[in-house]
Amino acid sequence: MANDYKDTLNLPRTDFPMRADLARREPEMLAWWDEIGLYQRVRDARNGRPKFVLHDGPPYANGDIHVGHAVNKILKDVVVKSKLLDGYDAPYVPGWDCHGLPIEHRIEKELGKPANADEAARFRKRCREYAAEQWRRQRRDFIRLGVLGDWENPYLTMDFQCEADVLRTFGGLLRDGYLRRGEKPVHWCLECGSALAEAEVEYRDKTSCAVDVCFPVADSDVLRSCIGADAPQSSGVAIWTTTPWTLPANHGVALHPELDYVLIETDGRGLVLAEGLAAACAERYGLARHEVVRRFKGAALEGLRLRHPFEERDVPVVLGEHVTLDAGTGAVHVAPAHGLDDHLIGLRYQLPTTTPVGGDGKFAQAAGALAGRHVRKADEDVVALLRQRDTLVHAEDYPHSYPHCWRHKTPVIFRATPQWFIGMDKHDLLQRALAACADVRWTPDWGRARMEGTLAQRPDWCISRQRHWGVPIALFVSKADGELHPRTDELIEEVARRVERQGVEAWFALEARELLGDEADAYEKLNDVLDVWFDSGVTHACVLDRREELRFPADLYLEGSDQHRGWFQSSLITSLACRHLSPLADSVPYRGVLTHGFTVDAHGQKMSKSRGNVIAPQKVIERFGADVLRLWVAATDFGTEMALSDEILKRVTDAYRRIRNTARFLLANLHGFEPAKHALPAADMLALDRWAVATAAALQARIKHDYEACAFHRVYRSVHGFCTTEMGGFYLDVIKDRLYTTKADGVPRRSAQTALFLIADALARWIAPILSFTAEEIYRELPGDTDDETHGEAPASVFLCEWSQRLFDLDESDVLSMDDWRRVIEIRRPLADSLEQKRRQRVIGSSLDAKATITCNEEDHRLLSKLGEELRFMLITSQAILRSGGPEWNGEEPLTTAGNVNGRKCARCWHHREEVGVAGRDYPDICDRCVANVHG
Repeated sequence: MANDYKDTLNLPRTDFPMRADLARREPEMLAWWDEIGLYQRVRDARNGRPKFVLHDGPPYANGDIHVGHAVNKILKDVVVKSKLLDGYDAPYVPGWDCHGLPIEHRIEKELGKPANADEAARFRKRCREYAAEQWRRQRRDFIRLGVLGDWENPYLTMDFQCEADVLRTFGGLLRDGYLRRGEKPVHWCLECGSALAEAEVEYRDKTSCAVDVCFPVADSDVLRSCIGADAPQSSGVAIWTTTPWTLPANHGVALHPELDYVLIETDGRGLVLAEGLAAACAERYGLARHEVVRRFKGAALEGLRLRHPFEERDVPVVLGEHVTLDAGTGAVHVAPAHGLDDHLIGLRYQLPTTTPVGGDGKFAQAAGALAGRHVRKADEDVVALLRQRDTLVHAEDYPHSYPHCWRHKTPVIFRATPQWFIGMDKHDLLQRALAACADVRWTPDWGRARMEGTLAQRPDWCISRQRHWGVPIALFVSKADGELHPRTDELIEEVARRVERQGVEAWFALEARELLGDEADAYEKLNDVLDVWFDSGVTHACVLDRREELRFPADLYLEGSDQHRGWFQSSLITSLACRHLSPLADSVPYRGVLTHGFTVDAHGQKMSKSRGNVIAPQKVIERFGADVLRLWVAATDFGTEMALSDEILKRVTDAYRRIRNTARFLLANLHGFEPAKHALPAADMLALDRWAVATAAALQARIKHDYEACAFHRVYRSVHGFCTTEMGGFYLDVIKDRLYTTKADGVPRRSAQTALFLIADALARWIAPILSFTAEEIYRELPGDTDDETHGEAPASVFLCEWSQRLFDLDESDVLSMDDWRRVIEIRRPLADSLEQKRRQRVIGSSLDAKATITCNEEDHRLLSKLGEELRFMLITSQAILRSGGPEWNGEEPLTTAGNVNGRKCARCWHHREEVGVAGRDYPDICDRCVANVHG
């Protein structure tokens, strides 16, 4: 009867489970991190090291986090944790944007719009309460993602200190001449009832009423003198616009001075058009026959008086470089109150700036027949007036891209209102911002071009808002002449001190007489608030300069690609302005900018509730665990759109299992291994084990480089490939026999265990920035209490570790070089495929039921001969025969064949050997190698 040798084998044993059960285990790990005060431990451990500061761009404290939030916070966490591995002091201070319209709108639904000062005070109180509820709620979800940070002490733009510092920064820009008040067209959201910043505007498709309108020439004799030719008595200049409602504010018609224009005659009427568009216009108007009367440059008509198409007044022809031949007629109607180019031309020609449209979108009484009509419904009335005056040439529906409010998704209007602006021409601010882009490291590198593109044509920044919840523009303006109070600097600082104690509410509750005394009646106390982009944009001053653990400039800003127009830009502009007396290089708030794409579904469609394709991060975590979500983020090239679907998550889960199962094999075979006692010196390890450690060392070098480059998808591919190919596809398969069947404390097993320990220890660190929970789980299961060769106390957490220093490279003493090993693996691969095919055909039960024959050239023969008896173990066959040449070989690549093996099957190691049973009746069914391993 055969003996049972199970108890003589070194079978794997570990508490590290195959089933991850992340949704249950991760909260337990979070509780442990909290219990040991992990973040503070990390801060203490890195105290005095070189700093790396990633400055957190604050999300709005409004609503549950979505997958975009998760992508952003996970990427930041990966960066910070990789810097910890590099040995940096890398604090992470999360922040929240707590003012602004999203919060106001939520409270308006609850309380309505405030109608008086008392209601406004209650409104602000509720806004503050709501923002506090929201940021705490979002914090819970960010922590659940495994993001390590100072969650007990985040920065909030509604903290009293921060509000006061925002106000002080505003005061500094005012003092240095960057700010001015003016009536200038701005994007105006009718739903918000407020001006919008450039970053708050997005372009969406819209179908408008496009009209071609004739502005009749007031005096045909003047037209004749301008063009030097006869002209029909009834002539006019044709304009084209997609906003007919702006015509009541028209005060001129612009032509390009250098473009060629023609006067065409049809049915006794003359019409001025750009020559390059005349044919298209004639076709659009349905003109069967027309004659060109005269050609001339646009400059020829400058000053020509035209009649307004439906009001009893004249307007001039003016010249503008912004007129193009892209569409329309080559003539543009100028409404200085409703367009930036129009406004600039209006200033040049001293045209009136009348704003007949109120903040609610309705025409004022001065608009005559349109009074009380909403701009969104006024186009049909304007068309009716044009028809009545016989000045409508053509009207049609016109689909085009049009600015919309990014919150409400509704069309905005351009409207001139008194606002506060940061002048981009002051102290060469715009040019300095463009020049600064060259000194920033952009990831991906196209970020620089995008930033420069958004800056190049940037208008002045409108920073005032007509709202209730925000940092006030705390100014007193003379009722007589509009000038600021002469003690403005002093007054702003006094208000800032009050805000430090009571918040922004201090300004709104302030009676002007408290600060101005008897002068109060002569001054208006402003109640506008600052644009929230100003709030977050000046956190370089209010947070980086304020908090001891941070510093200016930050090493990295990391946000979505929309922030080239948003936070990246508002931060750059305000920082350059605040520090305009410093050299340019010392004024930029960030050394690097990393941009990530938006999340889309598997079909590339933007995620939205209406499409039903939204995947909530909370649901992903409940089903798969946060580490799977983190792995998806890292595995995806964030420089483009990031696709997410259930199918994609399943593939990511499969990849996660491969990494986890590799870690489990490593840990399971370290049972009974104590590194301080059992680890072998590198020189005493077997050749294959030294190769495995050297391979890990080379991989670690690549991983370090890819983390530094923020190429996290390459880190993922490297680690996954290592687990799948070098480990799972070769090394771990080969050493199973040695681990399981050799003496527990013999050199062959201890050599393999030393390699497994070094690789497992390194693996935990490699994946810690990405698979944070799993890395910690691996690290806690590693045997021993030493971290390095000095036998010091091991850190409590993997996040207190740095890169492994115990991996080593091969040297000249090694029998095989790294290139040699690569060749061995190449030669082995077709044999492995052949063995697998025979197993599927049931010719053999396992590869140990076969012998391998390798026919090769002399060079490969010499290489494989160095392995000696180890060759059969490397091939995982019971026999291995080497041949140099032969009739069946083509003389090129090695020929590997698998055939039946001689000898009996050993009951313990399963190798087929001739010497099974020769040791006597005590061991009738095992080979002599197993006898030695069992008996000694």
